Amino acid sequence: MFAFEELKVYERALSFCVRVISVVDKIETPRKHFRLIEQLEASSTSIALNISEGKGRFSKKEFKQFLYIARGSLYETVTMLQIFRAKSWLGEGEYVELYAEAEEINRMISGLINSLKV
Repeated sequence: MFAFEELKVYERALSFCVRVISVVDKIETPRKHFRLIEQLEASSTSIALNISEGKGRFSKKEFKQFLYIARGSLYETVTMLQIFRAKSWLGEGEYVELYAEAEEINRMISGLINSLKV
């Protein structure tokens, strides 16, 4: 087992990105908006990717920096979800659920950042 797999925040971030991708799979939009869809997929997967990459680094300082990047990707994902909701590509119910999950992941990442003494 890899060390990052033991982190609850990693598990939540992984679940979140899978859920976002599942929501994206249902979106029907003109071809010209594929870049936005790809950006949402990229930002949502970047959260878990940065947590795992940071955990594999050699110092707490590096890990903390990757957690900051993961949190930035989370913020980007929330902004993209807001855009998708405004365009009516995402239903209000799905948006509210994803937003609540993002808030929890944000608390977890911030708590982990604050717990790292560097």
